[in-house]
Amino acid sequence: MTGYAVVDVETTGLFPGGHDRIAEIAIVRVDPDGRVEDTWTTLVDPGRDLGPQQIHGISAADVRHAPAFADVAGHVADRLRGRTFVAHNAQFDRRFVWHAFAALGYDVPLIEPTTLCTMRTGAQLFPAAPRSLAGACLHHGITLDSAHEALSDARAAAELLRVYLTGGARRAVADWDDVVELAATTPWPVIPAAGAAPVRRGVAAERDTHFLARLTPARDSPATTSAQEVYLELVDRALLDRHISAREHDQLAGLCARLGIGRTEADALHREYLAGLAAAAWSDGVLDPARVTDYRAVAALLEVPAADAGSILDRSAPALPTGSGAGPGHPGRFVLRPGDLVVFTGAMDEPRDVWQRRAAAAGLVPHPAVTKRVRLVVAADPDSMSGKARKADAYGIPVVGEAGFRRALDDLARTPPAPAVP
Repeated sequence: MTGYAVVDVETTGLFPGGHDRIAEIAIVRVDPDGRVEDTWTTLVDPGRDLGPQQIHGISAADVRHAPAFADVAGHVADRLRGRTFVAHNAQFDRRFVWHAFAALGYDVPLIEPTTLCTMRTGAQLFPAAPRSLAGACLHHGITLDSAHEALSDARAAAELLRVYLTGGARRAVADWDDVVELAATTPWPVIPAAGAAPVRRGVAAERDTHFLARLTPARDSPATTSAQEVYLELVDRALLDRHISAREHDQLAGLCARLGIGRTEADALHREYLAGLAAAAWSDGVLDPARVTDYRAVAALLEVPAADAGSILDRSAPALPTGSGAGPGHPGRFVLRPGDLVVFTGAMDEPRDVWQRRAAAAGLVPHPAVTKRVRLVVAADPDSMSGKARKADAYGIPVVGEAGFRRALDDLARTPPAPAVP
């Protein structure tokens, strides 16, 4: 007997073979007696948005670094070949893995007769125990560190398997040995192993540097005024949701390279931008606390030291009228106007139709597809890899999350109507 492969997948949804894909997979190999031999896990680029991120907690910023399933299919096959496929609610995980291979043209022997389910086995051995993974683990005193993280769930299911083997699963489950023998003897197709390395959650924090760190220290000559304005416009768009996504870090670094803007000049432009926000923070000669808080958050995002940001705020007291600089009222500032087209993508915290109604109530036009006429794309994750988000990126359309869109709606509500054309 070669043992078991305990598998867990996190997915973009519930329906394999259709639009949904694997976003993370973990495999824990277990010997015939239930002892863990090794573990393996990776995020997987599904080539679409990540679906219910509030459930699985996977970020698009991390998945940007992950391999596609095609790049790890050989590694997955090597870990499953000759072993009994085991999972908690195994039909779900098995079908997703089978369809992932099928999409590449491989018919792998991941079928019900080669599969064991710890949820079903637990119900047979311990009828009074809860059926959910978390409930079964609690019942048997097994630690479940992070539910809906593939490796954590797979390890927990492997521990359940060990408990069930110790509790006589081979005798209690009538066809157990037949399943194990069939899995061990059914041949797999040859699937080449590519050189892709596994990628874990949190990789973005390790690999994605701030865009300023990617710039050359200084340029021989300053960028033209028009180039500086283009740069500040992109800065303003990136800050719309008070978050600079990984995609926006790439865009800002790339734009600086094309425009010839070095770090020294970018830092000076950021201070100019902050001067406009600082002016807006003064209302009738008195600092607006909410705007000051917002101002300091922007300064941190642009890596302007807190002391320098404070000096800019102090210097801008009544000297600059509200609306000057790069703050509200600046001609390059991103604002929505009634009639603008807005596209929504991804599984958001609030239902999409709620956001669409809010947009329509504000005079915006929810639109089903991204075209060059669309003004803004609202995504569940600003780094979304959905087709809509990728198209928006190609067209230079801002992509923001729900918080960013809420800010845009607030700005729209405060924007005076344009004067009527005589």
